[in-house]
Order: sequence, then C-alpha cells, then structure tokens
Amino acid sequence: MTMLAAILMGLAVAPAPALPPVAGLLQHSDQREALRGRREGRLLSARDIEARVVPTMRGAQYLGFDFDPDAGIYTLKFLRNGSVIWVEVDGRSGQILGRTGN
Repeated sequence: MTMLAAILMGLAVAPAPALPPVAGLLQHSDQREALRGRREGRLLSARDIEARVVPTMRGAQYLGFDFDPDAGIYTLKFLRNGSVIWVEVDGRSGQILGRTGN
C-alpha cells in the first residue's frame, strides 16, 4: 500500500468533527430578538401574532414560527394535506403580508 493510499484510507475511517447545532442557536437567537422587541414596545408578541393568524388557518396544523429580527417579520408555518404553508406577518402591526403554499 502506498503512503497516499494509507492516508486516504485513514481519512475514510476517521470520525467527522462534531458541528455545533447552528439551527438551534439561530432559533434561540430569533426568540431572544422577538422578546427584546416586544419588551421595547416595537413588536407584538408571538402569542399575539399566533392568536390573530392561527384561527384563520382552518384545517391546517400549526407547526411554529420563525422570526426575522432585521425585518420584524414573523413567518408562521402550517401543514395541510401534506403541504407546508408559510404565512408572513408584520411583527409591528400584526398585518398578514403574504402567504405561500396551499
């Protein structure tokens, strides 16, 4: 076995380095920013947004939300008949800005 083959073989069996759970960190960061905006009086709470939008989505299962702190927009996620629906809501006014999916 050549030296190059031995190195490549060693790389193939070496464990991959563990990566931090970035998605979880981003979600917590979004929640902190939403909370900060609510406390400062700039944004409606996620519960207020949910109370306005969830009842309008008859027949859909509510999955949760993401928050864009730069834009102040909540994106609520729903599932209906196997299709994902995203509803974008202005965090300041509670107005629905758009909807994608069925």
